Amino acid sequence: MNQAGDLAELSTLRSSLEETTQRIITVADRYRVSESSAIAGDLDGAERGLVSARRAVDRAIRSLSELTGLI
Repeated sequence: MNQAGDLAELSTLRSSLEETTQRIITVADRYRVSESSAIAGDLDGAERGLVSARRAVDRAIRSLSELTGLI
């Protein structure tokens, strides 16, 4: 088991989730006050899912860090 490698991979995934979340917010904001506000609603749901995924990855990073003695 390569825990240091797994931590690096999880960190990269967390960064990707954060970037994707910000990109979704940017697109959703363009549709908030338009006739297509349903698009913003759908993207808000996607944002919530990504935030939840990022929090789960954060928990995994903390657990793995504790396991390896890095925290």
